[in-house]
Amino acid sequence: MRLDHLSYAAGPDGLAATAARIGSLLGCEFADGGVHPRFGTRNMTLALADGTYLEVVEALDHPASDKAPFGQAVKARSALGGGWLGWVVAVADIAPVETRLGRAAVAGNRHKPDGTELKWKQIGVNGLLADPQLPFFIQWESPAALHPSAGADGAVSLACLEIAGDPQRVSEWLGESVEAPLEDVKVEWVAPHGTPGILAAQVQTPGGLVRI
Repeated sequence: MRLDHLSYAAGPDGLAATAARIGSLLGCEFADGGVHPRFGTRNMTLALADGTYLEVVEALDHPASDKAPFGQAVKARSALGGGWLGWVVAVADIAPVETRLGRAAVAGNRHKPDGTELKWKQIGVNGLLADPQLPFFIQWESPAALHPSAGADGAVSLACLEIAGDPQRVSEWLGESVEAPLEDVKVEWVAPHGTPGILAAQVQTPGGLVRI
């Protein structure tokens, strides 16, 4: 179990502009990640060190975005002006998570602009919808060489994650200590005064620490 990526919902200026704005703060450019046909969304990604990445995502004007929990979550966050949607934990085997949550994972895929298809299974987005401090789970089915973090030069890394929430509640959701997937990332827990979830991410760049 490890931190896989952070997801940020596009604001009213749209996917490309939101990604460009964040990229300019970090001194990097996001890559076009393609469309998630099952979820009615599309994304742009930025590879980070330590096998993680940032994702900016927006909902498409497509029936899937109204039906799929992930599309619903993206739409809801974007409707509030955009911002941090949540964090995602990668597991080697998603079956124990399915057993613990009492439901099956759903298949996900997206085609990158070069035609490469990425495939995975995910579960737990309904938990995120109900309680935004909770991560959802992903099991990649594509080779590691195709992971969105591949090719990162290590110059940009996640230094700290600020979460409004309760680490005990998150640990119960994970089925193990919350420190497990976040062992390489400093986490600052803040008692929520309003909606729980990610407050900010501190990213180490060649130009210094940037808080988003």
